[in-house]
Amino acid sequence: MSSLFIDLQYFPSINWFKKSLKYEHVVFFKYDSHRKMSFRNRLLLAGADGPLRLSIPLVDGRNEKQAYADVRIQPGYWQRDHFRAIVSCYNKSPWFDYYRDDLAVLFEKPEGFLFDFNLRCLVWMEKSLKRKIPFSVENALEACRVIVDRTDDFRDYFRPANIADWAAGPDAVRPYQQVFENRQGFVPGLSILDLLFCEGPAAVDRLLPETTGL
Repeated sequence: MSSLFIDLQYFPSINWFKKSLKYEHVVFFKYDSHRKMSFRNRLLLAGADGPLRLSIPLVDGRNEKQAYADVRIQPGYWQRDHFRAIVSCYNKSPWFDYYRDDLAVLFEKPEGFLFDFNLRCLVWMEKSLKRKIPFSVENALEACRVIVDRTDDFRDYFRPANIADWAAGPDAVRPYQQVFENRQGFVPGLSILDLLFCEGPAAVDRLLPETTGL
């Protein structure tokens, strides 16, 4: 059975999803060490003036000694601001109105912990894509070490700092029409939200392995 060990991210990149859908089993370790400057609390969108980076504010976000499960989200208006930014980027995309109301509900419910919020975002994406990622959440460190021994480990592979390495790598998605492509050309490495709002139900076809004939 092929398994993938990867970090749960905030509306991960298209590449992250394409990688995850290649495996029969995906493992998230809830008590992995926190990583600052990662996509665990950041996402990348296509903005009118170029790529737009959004970041969830964290309590003690620079402390990498804390476990991912213990990372708290800073209270404030970030959910409102992030949703408004998403609307600004994608209100002219072909499929945004179809998903807008459900997405608004996701951003209206407050969440105290980063891991829990990211998990809700992933479940929302599964529903929207109509495609399940066969994941499990591992809590025990010893069990997780056993899993790593027999699993492809891609934790912290998809990071903002090395986007040039993976955005056009083996998990790159076939180009599609982006909202501001006429101004900027095709921008790789964006959040899965970009693909969803531009392609709608057809988005999942671009995430599946080429061997399926799609």
